[in-house]
Amino acid sequence: MKIVILDGYTENPGDLSWDSFKKLGELTVYDRTPLNDENEIIRRIGDADAVITNKTPVSRNAINANVNLKYIGVLATGYNIVDYKSAREKGIPVCNIPSYGTDAVGQFAIALLLEICHNIGYHSNAVKEGRWAKNADWCFWDFPLIELAGKTMGIIGFGRIGQTTGRIARALGMEVIANDEVQTEDGAKIVSYVSREEIYSRSDVISLHCPLFPATEGMINNESISKMKDGVIIINNSRGQLIVEQDLADALNSGKVYAAGVDVVSREPILADNPLLQAKNCVITPHISWAPIESRRRLMDVAVTNLGAFIDGNPVNVVN
Repeated sequence: MKIVILDGYTENPGDLSWDSFKKLGELTVYDRTPLNDENEIIRRIGDADAVITNKTPVSRNAINANVNLKYIGVLATGYNIVDYKSAREKGIPVCNIPSYGTDAVGQFAIALLLEICHNIGYHSNAVKEGRWAKNADWCFWDFPLIELAGKTMGIIGFGRIGQTTGRIARALGMEVIANDEVQTEDGAKIVSYVSREEIYSRSDVISLHCPLFPATEGMINNESISKMKDGVIIINNSRGQLIVEQDLADALNSGKVYAAGVDVVSREPILADNPLLQAKNCVITPHISWAPIESRRRLMDVAVTNLGAFIDGNPVNVVN
């Protein structure tokens, strides 16, 4: 079996091994493939039996052009970069990684929140610049410091990652409420399920952990923000398109929203004119919630298992 990985660098920048894939067939790994060059994508897939992608699109044209293609694997949970309907028409399974970074992503959501509450990086830099040594008092802080105990976190999307975030928030002494179309017994042990409107009106912190669907796209906008408490904090390390970024930037600059912490944006890599780059009190990180080596190792293991199961005639984690 010939296996091609189109964009392996972010999954494995050198601290993991592709050897498990090599045991399954003849492997070619590209660190990156131009996302907008369909002809090059088709050329690189070539006569491969299996193609593995992270963010490189596999279009209908690519699927039709590469007649030997039998399997498409995604090095991620989201699979919208693959034309999975065309793949289904061809009898090609598309397999994703449904769960690998739950703990890492939940931890990162809280890390964004704690950075907003304490500005630790800023104050560390201030000390290293000599400000503490020269300070007239025994301590100083340049931003309000926020205690989370007793405050309410509203979580939209209460699956595995939302529940992990909720458990950590409760350990910090927060009251946690959640909104999700699917309400589970496990979820009810952690939170009270409420309407999305109640999330907006009651929450001191709103954390987004829902998939991107038509019903959730742009859900954080002028209208929803107007229903929130003055000084609310918004966290998003789910999908950038959940937020209308200009609306959030305007709310940050007006003070309606006190701060935001985002690990995802609508276009990635971020565009130079993204309004959040110039907004007040906005922490932006480059989509790294998923990236601890422990998380990436689990991702690799599941991706190999997916391909191995397909080879054995029992494909798993098929999304189409």
